[in-house]
Order: sequence, then structure tokens, then C-alpha cells
Amino acid sequence: MSTKLNRDDVIQNTVYDVYENYDESKSTVDEIILPERDKDKDPILDIRGLGIDFGGLTAVDEFTIAIGRTEIAGIIGPNGAGKTTIFNLLTKVYQPTRGTFLFDGVDTSGMTTTQISKMGIARTFQNIRLFDKLTVEENVKAAMHNEVSYGLASGIFHGPKYRKQEKAAHERALELLSIFDMQDMADYQASSLPYGAQRRLEIVRALATNPKVLLLDEPAAGMNPSETAELMNNIRKIRDTFGIAILLIEHDMSLVMNVCEGIAVLNFGRIIAKGTPEEIQNNPAVIEAYLGKKKEAK
Repeated sequence: MSTKLNRDDVIQNTVYDVYENYDESKSTVDEIILPERDKDKDPILDIRGLGIDFGGLTAVDEFTIAIGRTEIAGIIGPNGAGKTTIFNLLTKVYQPTRGTFLFDGVDTSGMTTTQISKMGIARTFQNIRLFDKLTVEENVKAAMHNEVSYGLASGIFHGPKYRKQEKAAHERALELLSIFDMQDMADYQASSLPYGAQRRLEIVRALATNPKVLLLDEPAAGMNPSETAELMNNIRKIRDTFGIAILLIEHDMSLVMNVCEGIAVLNFGRIIAKGTPEEIQNNPAVIEAYLGKKKEAK
């Protein structure tokens, strides 16, 4: 990994420490490290020995990590390492074969995708999944369905409760779009947006669910360097504005090393390293996983 580390952006104010309230009798976590600002609070995500098998194939095994309440964390690894499978486990697209995770202190065993979403986990996808025929604003408002409380009659006849909630939803959608300076695109059809703007819209739509944890699956995929730099700033802005945790999967090492505070490296479904960007960048096991083992000279 030859990406140059920007120490000022990454290391400053991200001192790590062992989580003081960790109860070894209740967790399989071998070591929980959190940002300094989060270490006196329970992790928002406490993932314990999570694993899944597909037939005779183990896709993820003993995935154990904790995410602080306002942490920006990353999962990296070669293609096929199991990164997106972990997101599918965290959003209950897949039910784990073993292990579990606590979300905001609650054991999520047996929960459904809908229940997890309502609790406060939102995600984006590798392949953009917008409602192409709807407008930008309509895409954002579609994610606010949990907040709708007017009845069928009010919706059909546009009664007072309907008008009040629709006005609030409109204002909220524009507010969220303004994070990416997209408020002027509110009436555009989603399919007409450039690729980078569609990526940003998908993040805005995820934020519209009012998450406590935002999962970003390769958010910089297909972006040029300028768009990636803007995304980096916006990820920090989202964390600071909403006070939420962000967990991302990404192949762009410049983005990962400059925005993530903690990183887990996955290879063949198992964590091979955890630590700060600097620690990960210099870890021999990580270098081997990405570049292959160097043959010894005879």
C-alpha cells in the first residue's frame, strides 16, 4: 500500500484507547478500540463473532469489531474478501450462521431488515439503486415513509394533516440535499443525473431515514479525484452535522486513509488486522494480502 498518509487529517484528535466498560463475560471481542471522544460511551455497534456459511463455503467468519457512536470506520480488503456480505449481515439481508451484533445495546438476533432500518441502520449499495423515474426530491421523500402518520382519506383528499406533513417532508428533503449542494436539482429526474450526483443522492436518501449508523458501500466508486475529495469532506460533514457513526467499504485507499479513524482489514472472510490508518498501512499482513507474499531469494 503506497498511498501517502496525511497525518494531520487522520491521526490528530483520534487517540485510541481500550474501551473501559468492556465486559469480557458478555462479549467475544478481543480488543475494542474507540476514538477518544467515544470511549466513555457504549459502542453503537458491537459485533461479536459474526459469521455466515453458504453451503460448504464460509464467506465470513469470526468478524468481531466495535464502532464508536461518532466514529468514521472502514472495512478494506481484496475483492471477494466478504466486505459486502458483512453489510448484508448488518442490515439483515442475510441472517448469520453464527454470532450476533448489538445495535445501541440491543441484541439484533432474529430481527428483520425492516426492524433494523427502523432502529437506525441505513446503507447505500455498490450498484446504485435509485427510483429512476422519480424526481430527486421524491427519492429522498420516499425514505421518510416511517414518519408519515396521516390516514388514507387525508392522503386522497389532501387534508390538513397531509398538507402539513408533506410541507415538512419537502423542507426536510431540501435541507438534506443542500449537504451536497443538490437542492437546485430537486425537480430533476433521478436517471438524468450524472453518475457522481446519483451516488450523492443515494447517500442523501439513506440520511433521510434518520440513521444512527450509516453504511456506505464503495461510495467513491466511479468518481474522479475531484469528486472523491469532495466526498471525503462531506463524509466528515455528515458525521459532524448528524452526530452519527459511519462505516464504509472502499477500494480507494486515499479516501480510506484520510477519512477513517479505525480500519478493519478483511481477507478470506476473516479480520487480519485492526487499527489506525498508520498502523494498517504498515502492517505486514495487510501488505501481503494486497500485494502477495514476496518470494525469498535463493
